[in-house]
Amino acid sequence: MVTTNLFHYKKNSWPPEEYISKATLQLLDSDSAAPPKQAWRRRLNSHANILKEFSVTFKEAVKMVRLGIRLWSYVREEASHGRKAPIDPFTRESCKPSASQGVPLGGMGSGSISRGFRGEFRQWQIIPGTRDASPVMANQFSIFISRDGGNKKYASVLAPGQHEGLGKAGDQGISSWGWNLSGQHSTYHALFPRAWTIYDGEPDPDLKISCRQISPFIPHNYRDSSLPTAVFVYTLVNTGKERAKVSLLFTWANSIGGVSHLSGDHVNEPFLGEDGVAGVLLHHKAAKGNPPVTFAIAACETQNVSVTVLPSFGLSEASCTTAKDIWCKMVQDGQFDQENFNCGPSMPSLPGETLCAAVSASTWVEPHGKCTVAFALAWSSPKIKFSKGSSYHRRYTKFYGTSERAAQKLVHDALTRYKWWEEEIEKWQNPILEDERLPEWYKFTLFNELYFLVAGGTVWIDSPLMTGDVRDSHHQTKEIETMDVNVIEAPVSHTKECPSKDESAVFQEKGGLSHLKPSPLQEPWNDNDEVGRFLYLEGVEYIMWCTYDVHFYASFALLDLFPKIELNIQRDFAKAVLSEDGRKVKFLAEGNVGIRKVRGAVPHDLGMHDPWNEMNAYNIHDTSKWKDLNSKFVLQVYRDFAATRDMSFGVDVWPAVRIAMEYMEQFDRDDDALIENDGFPDQTYDTWTVHGVSAYCGCLWLAALQAAAAMALQLGDNYFAELCKSKFVKAKSAFEAKLWNDSYFNYDSGSSSNSKSIQADQLAGQWYTASAGLPPLFDEVKIRSSLQKIFDFNVMKVRGGRMGAVNGMHPNGKVDETCMQSREIWSGVTYAVAATMILAGMEDQAFTTAEGIFLAGWSEEGYGYWFQTPEAWTTDGHFRSLIYMRPLAIWGMQWALSLPKAILEAPKINIMDKLLLSPSTRFALHETGVRKIATKAKCFGASVFHCAC
Repeated sequence: MVTTNLFHYKKNSWPPEEYISKATLQLLDSDSAAPPKQAWRRRLNSHANILKEFSVTFKEAVKMVRLGIRLWSYVREEASHGRKAPIDPFTRESCKPSASQGVPLGGMGSGSISRGFRGEFRQWQIIPGTRDASPVMANQFSIFISRDGGNKKYASVLAPGQHEGLGKAGDQGISSWGWNLSGQHSTYHALFPRAWTIYDGEPDPDLKISCRQISPFIPHNYRDSSLPTAVFVYTLVNTGKERAKVSLLFTWANSIGGVSHLSGDHVNEPFLGEDGVAGVLLHHKAAKGNPPVTFAIAACETQNVSVTVLPSFGLSEASCTTAKDIWCKMVQDGQFDQENFNCGPSMPSLPGETLCAAVSASTWVEPHGKCTVAFALAWSSPKIKFSKGSSYHRRYTKFYGTSERAAQKLVHDALTRYKWWEEEIEKWQNPILEDERLPEWYKFTLFNELYFLVAGGTVWIDSPLMTGDVRDSHHQTKEIETMDVNVIEAPVSHTKECPSKDESAVFQEKGGLSHLKPSPLQEPWNDNDEVGRFLYLEGVEYIMWCTYDVHFYASFALLDLFPKIELNIQRDFAKAVLSEDGRKVKFLAEGNVGIRKVRGAVPHDLGMHDPWNEMNAYNIHDTSKWKDLNSKFVLQVYRDFAATRDMSFGVDVWPAVRIAMEYMEQFDRDDDALIENDGFPDQTYDTWTVHGVSAYCGCLWLAALQAAAAMALQLGDNYFAELCKSKFVKAKSAFEAKLWNDSYFNYDSGSSSNSKSIQADQLAGQWYTASAGLPPLFDEVKIRSSLQKIFDFNVMKVRGGRMGAVNGMHPNGKVDETCMQSREIWSGVTYAVAATMILAGMEDQAFTTAEGIFLAGWSEEGYGYWFQTPEAWTTDGHFRSLIYMRPLAIWGMQWALSLPKAILEAPKINIMDKLLLSPSTRFALHETGVRKIATKAKCFGASVFHCAC
């Protein structure tokens, strides 16, 4: 727990007064129009520098050449089937990555659109697993101002004119608009899920403008947090002596990013709805058989605000109404014709033609007066379809139905509910923002890292059942039956399973082979699954859903804010542990062939092209031989069980926990109760080879033994608890004897050049042990000594602690350059190390460590990784894998700072209690207790348990 007043100093504080005049702040200080005291800030005229991408060294390239050849072949093969490979380092985006990001729009799981800090709408992820980073430049807010007497007129796009992709002046497109804003006196302020853009006298010196962007991301609200909508609230303050007529214009292209606007058959349609909400629906016919999307742009008419629309205009001279025409119309009249509401749907657009729409809201602002104008954006794509055929309905359809026209209802509700959303957001955020013990940079970075739960390719479906339009299961079964399937049994039982009438049976014995049945992940856990099912990507460049070794770091955010989602993800993986997929897969690193999913092994991910049904999209290594996944599963399950005290969850997942633990026994080859690594990168650091016992996987295993014992005791499986306790005592002794060097734990017990390296992540198991309220794995001296060594070497010897913690450091103070990952700084791991330090009472070192990620990634002097925090960067600032899941681990720091009452009061386990069993006892010799627990689990068929027939 953070100590009183330790961080009372204002380190890296960004007071708004340094960006906005105090007079303007006072004028906006009502109705949430002024930005908060704690926010990430940037001037609009700041340059969006091109980011420096990662490259391997010559030595690394030589080591990886065979993998590169196999990966290139695999990428080409997938492309021949019209699919993307989950990892494709060979295809670069047409839009170079730049330091241009801002707070994304909308809730979770219904597709996302990001909005850069200068106002551009970019990072389009409407279709699951696809992304286009390029901004659609026709999507803009613009302002038109005239004052009594006609002496002063202003017309400008509310974004700086130095955007890429504007084209040449003089045409009929958006280059003809007034790109007059310098951005010198305009600033952006971000505190996810809201953002403020303040125009302090631009373009009119006598008009102060605040644009407040609000999305419905509300912790523990499983309804509104799923909605694909955002609100833009403009507050206008007239400081002049004459009243001003102000017209705001919202333009939108019928596009889902890239060149999708050119595909044709798109239709726009005006609407006039309830409560003064009026706008345009843009019906987008998606290409390549993807489900259609309908956008709605709207404004709210009030007593003081008049709303008009232009349902369609184009960007070329061939258009009936061009972008230049609408600009001239707005400059002259400040509004469109009321008759436009009656014109009905437009003609479908032709291929190569861009179809756009506009909504205008006009008002008069009296001298020294104030007015508010609210716009909303929504998109409705109710059905999602994965590339191998499975389709589902998105979560929000539970409340809005399955029509694309739900977009109209969505913008209506956004415009009438946003004030309540803001109240709920402030109730959630204020206790942290007002905590004077915490550094300013930490407060806003903590909230802003949550951008990934919207922009990380999230998918949230209505229920665990597929819609009627499911994949062709007959075709798939036929395809599977033609394969040579060799089932690898997990070492958990040698008894034959009972026949079962339950359709969730994993296997059916036939002729010595096992024929795959439909995955149990298709089926509901219970009748009370009211929050649906959730997926999020490892990263937008590594397209795999719910990558589990990375979820280990990120999951604190979901557990803290949306615990029901977190429990359902764990349930999905629990089912996966008990299933097997015998289809053959070629593993690219070694070139060997194995099966896709081994029973007893925790999958690396829930899939890519058919998530939940075809797991393990990752195929670099055979992850059934990884040494961290099963331990991470047990640790996460226990932490979630302890934090929620959800006994039904514990009963549901316990059989999978037991089998996951039993599966790992095969990797203890010298009977010391401690697992060994196998001389290849068999854990989340998948280019960093490990030999023998490793600090990382061994520590996770010790923690898993302790967690499994604690959970077994609480569920009444006392015999298994004793087994785990016995193994823990023996394994801990072996671990310390093989790795402890009186200062820290060596990287591994091998004899390679990096075996004595200082690994930043060596105490990952201790992190979870302390986070779950369990006793420490080691004595306090060893824990603090290791963390201090990491701080002194991995943190402070890299640019004076201003970059985060490098993964590997030799004891001589030189960065471990064994492979690309050993020399990288991983943002998420740095946050995890900081959380471990907090739990060990080393708060000062913790915040200095984590501050390096802020300085390198989020500060003005940093590399420009805001709202796209990468997995990794090197000491010279070259990034790898932008918009990545693991940095959500900053919520592990917040968890450590304020451990839940349930954790603090969780039942304690004394691992050193009198042991009833010999420490040499092996898991597979006893099964007492699992049947008793299994009978309580309502979600599985009897055949997934081993029973005597």
